[in-house]
Amino acid sequence: MPTHLILGGARSGKSAFAEQLASASGLPVTYIATAQVYDAEFGSRVEHHKIRRPAHWKTIEQSFNLAEVLQAHAKANTYVIVDCLTLWLAQCICPDCDRPETLDWQQERNQLLEVLPKLESNVLLVSNEVGMGIVPLGEINRQFQDEQGRLNQAVAERANKVSFIAAGLPLTLKG
Repeated sequence: MPTHLILGGARSGKSAFAEQLASASGLPVTYIATAQVYDAEFGSRVEHHKIRRPAHWKTIEQSFNLAEVLQAHAKANTYVIVDCLTLWLAQCICPDCDRPETLDWQQERNQLLEVLPKLESNVLLVSNEVGMGIVPLGEINRQFQDEQGRLNQAVAERANKVSFIAAGLPLTLKG
């Protein structure tokens, strides 16, 4: 089934775009939320997303083992939204995040890339485009930017469709 990567900057409208696509399909929707909430301000951001989602959508909060949860929930004649790959990556590589001790980022990434073409549902993957600014200060920040760019490229290669969202407006990059 189709995989659609939806890229954009912070507050560009990429999540809302994914939600509109899934809602318009009329199919059952599973929303995989990858964020962990570490402070009140970020909790408010997460709450903003929760309020927007229809109550009948199934929500799964999953910060790690993304390939595994996709395999379990990406069934035929459904939509799955993953919001977002950026937070998933950050939590997988950030030494201060609450992650499993045995977690290996490259293994997580490879498992996702391997499972994407095998999924039976329509999959909407939301991700930030973080490479349009300056090279950030700090090793972990540069590692994050580099890994996000590599992840977006690898997912885009496997996706049937790729859209870039700016100011709430979609631009088709692929498909």
